[in-house]
Amino acid sequence: MASPKRSRTRAKNIAGDALWDEPRAAPLWPDVVAAPVRSLRDLFVGWCAAELAPGQLAPWGAVAFGFGIVLYFTAAHEPVWWAPLIVVALSTVGAVAARRRPIAFVLAVGIGALASGFAVATLRTKLIAHPVLSTPVFGAAVTGFVETREERERSDRIVVRVHGIDGTREKLERVRVSVRKGTAPAVGAFVSFKARLSPPLQPLRPGGYDFARDLYFHGIGASGFVLGRITQAQAPHPPDWRLRFAAAVDALRDGMDNRIRAVLPGDRGAIASALITGKRDSISAPVNDAMYVSSLAHVLSISGYHMAVVAGLVFFVIRALLALIPTMSDRYPIKKWAALVALAAATFYLLLSGAEVATQRSYIMIAIVLAGVMLDRPAITVRTLTVAAMLVLILTPESVVHPSFQMSFAATLALVAGYRYGLPWRADHDAGLGTRATLWGARELVGLVLASIVAGLATTPYAAFHFHRLAPYGVIANLAAMPVVSAFVMPMGILGALAMPFGLDGVFWELMGKGLDWMTGVALWVTQLPGAVGHIAAFGTGPLLIGTLGLLLICLLRTPLRLAGVVVAALATMLAVTARQPDVLIAADGQAVAVRNAHGRLAITRTGNDSFAVRDWLAADGDLRAVTDATLGEGVRCDEAGCTLPLPDGRLVAFAKTLEAFAEDCRRAAAVVSARAAQRDCAAQLIDRPVWRAQGAMALTRRGDGFEVTPAQPSGTARPWSIPMQEKAPAASSIRRPALDATPRREDLDAGD
Repeated sequence: MASPKRSRTRAKNIAGDALWDEPRAAPLWPDVVAAPVRSLRDLFVGWCAAELAPGQLAPWGAVAFGFGIVLYFTAAHEPVWWAPLIVVALSTVGAVAARRRPIAFVLAVGIGALASGFAVATLRTKLIAHPVLSTPVFGAAVTGFVETREERERSDRIVVRVHGIDGTREKLERVRVSVRKGTAPAVGAFVSFKARLSPPLQPLRPGGYDFARDLYFHGIGASGFVLGRITQAQAPHPPDWRLRFAAAVDALRDGMDNRIRAVLPGDRGAIASALITGKRDSISAPVNDAMYVSSLAHVLSISGYHMAVVAGLVFFVIRALLALIPTMSDRYPIKKWAALVALAAATFYLLLSGAEVATQRSYIMIAIVLAGVMLDRPAITVRTLTVAAMLVLILTPESVVHPSFQMSFAATLALVAGYRYGLPWRADHDAGLGTRATLWGARELVGLVLASIVAGLATTPYAAFHFHRLAPYGVIANLAAMPVVSAFVMPMGILGALAMPFGLDGVFWELMGKGLDWMTGVALWVTQLPGAVGHIAAFGTGPLLIGTLGLLLICLLRTPLRLAGVVVAALATMLAVTARQPDVLIAADGQAVAVRNAHGRLAITRTGNDSFAVRDWLAADGDLRAVTDATLGEGVRCDEAGCTLPLPDGRLVAFAKTLEAFAEDCRRAAAVVSARAAQRDCAAQLIDRPVWRAQGAMALTRRGDGFEVTPAQPSGTARPWSIPMQEKAPAASSIRRPALDATPRREDLDAGD
């Protein structure tokens, strides 16, 4: 006999069917139409039910959490810390109250996850709050401990934990300064020097990468370069355990780096060291560019691939060696022992490589998999990736806006989804050995091609957004180089690292160098192919977010509903390709102006030697011209008073250099740009010193007879890392320089130092 509850449920179903079938008494359309509609409805409902099944929504919780962090970074001013916590509490209460209502429950949990991400980012910013330099300082006297050291191609760079600083009101905690190559002191040293310090670099154009935000979350309040000699002195107190640990790790990395590059000079040693120690700043610019153009740059950044190779090789070797001992393999869980040793090796590799975001993500995933082996619990790949994403976002929520996080997780998610569906055939175990070997080889080859295509497509939106680059021949390059890197280069590197304490590592580095020669040759060959350097003009965050949604739908949904992701991705592509580019660009210091001419290309004029903004503008415009290209001055007319740049409609943009030029420019130009302050009764669109000091770099888009102005830092923006420059700067102080000093040459400096 049916229970009362089941009877009520059946009655509701019968009533629902009757309600749906009610129009049959007086059909508004023929049955031949209604029947397929009902079938499609039932099919759609079945797909939705499958996507909402228990466990299927867990990855979307991580997505909502990450989107909450993204919302935090879009806020115009710093939120109060308790506001998102109230939303989290209310959504938790709502989820408990709606636990029997599936749709309401899912919405409440989603809102709670989003608010939790917002809250974590808010609390993270509050916990690391520190002063940021507001005005440039020429002769700041700095003392402190060296926390990190980077060796680059033309100059070195150090981050100093400040003990004392003179010349500024802000009590900075850390500063990053460039020094002449070869003069950087060791990590842990207590140093004293004078430096030219500047506020952290703001975006070079509206929508561009925010260097100041990146430095803020690293605890750095100013950047610049050393003036004179760096003196090592007696520390006022011993360094703490973190600094001592960092010094020990850096000394180990330096020792391994020096040994590798002693055996392998040039780019071979620099790349080998990048794969083992994570130090990749010494790779020459041509080779580094070739790696990006050929889509092989992922080899240089220690991530999931490297971590999987190291852990997998250690696991296989340890298990194989233990299996050779019968008493061990019969009586003890050697598989678990091998997993434990592999986890220790992965942990050592994480610390040695510098623990970047991509390395953290891959380590967490590997650790979960190995823990599953030790606990006899299989690891589910999508859930593993979800846990890794959540841990990274909780520990470093700011990484969600970093290209490393975005590209790393996009590629991994796409590969996990791709391997979940598998290859279209399997080996026939009844076939002969030759047939099985042939099928295995074909499967591996096709798998490598598909993996390259899938990972390349998944990371393309983020590479296009951040670097404005495409890699048309990425599949060819990866197919030619990655088998050698996987089967030869990385194993030789691991053996070299293991043999180094015994002094027997030289032969392994030499063999590793042979494989790296092949990889570098492939990268350089690809750059010579026609159309190898693919560029795309900049687009906004809207297409990027839509493209991310398309990727998530394709990879996370299991039913045919995932095909909706293809439509969403196509829409994002269309929006990105058709994005309108600005007609006028103005540098954050008012010393460079670019105007789009009648040919659709930028004509640029500037004062001073800083070309970093110009390079960024050209890259964002998909323009392959160099900053020294003579065609950048097409149509530009200059005299001692200033320059004029013509717009396609014949109007002019004036770049005023003197006060006398303002009056004339305001009468005849559509827009006037100047590094000085001008009179406020100018009839033209005026971008002068008070404007760009308050709002940073600017983009102007023609709208009828006027312009739509888009600043990098809109009025009212008040974030801890976005501090408008103050009008009054302290006077420069005179410094006596010794004969041998650490001041880097101007041409060796990168913007943002």
